[in-house]
Amino acid sequence: MTAYRLVVISAGLSKPSSTRLLADRLAESTVRRLALDGREADVTVIELRDLATEIANNFVTGFPGPALREAIEAVTRADGLIAVSPIFAASYSGLFKSFFDVLDPDALTGKPVLIAATGGTPRHSLALEHAVRPLFGYLRSVVVPTSVYAATDDWGGTGDRLTDGLPGRIDRAAGELAGLLAGRAPSGPAADGGERAETVVPFAEQLAALRV
Repeated sequence: MTAYRLVVISAGLSKPSSTRLLADRLAESTVRRLALDGREADVTVIELRDLATEIANNFVTGFPGPALREAIEAVTRADGLIAVSPIFAASYSGLFKSFFDVLDPDALTGKPVLIAATGGTPRHSLALEHAVRPLFGYLRSVVVPTSVYAATDDWGGTGDRLTDGLPGRIDRAAGELAGLLAGRAPSGPAADGGERAETVVPFAEQLAALRV
């Protein structure tokens, strides 16, 4: 059985970081949910902190360094992503956004993505909906319905009658990502050993076809 390629992107700046902790919990839950259906996943974790210099250099030179190139290729080949950012000033971090700025604009088209974030206060929780989700919508990803925000007080919390605790939200979001992955065939090399090229029909030909 071909395993799904699951790439986890963590934009935490400290070491250890709550952002990486949340990313790991989400990945573990997703792998567990896939396993319940007899499916496997290979997980690759990308720590953007380690790529910060190469990301900055890419902006001024136009060329990625070896480690950044490897990360870009991993994201492009992935069957699904888990993307986690700390929230600064009510939005994703600059490092998080910069990484997605250096990707090919079509790299995430149709790719299932689970979005999550961490912060010191619950006041920033809506940043996932007004900042992070629109970013991946612009990149034409398929974002799972449940986003996961973890404030400092959420770790070890049980939630209330209207809101699940953090473990429940992690499990629900992971289940949604696993469900989207289960509806896709795991990626692998094309029959000729390379990537399959998409056939692009020129706009003039599409218009001509409508007149027939």
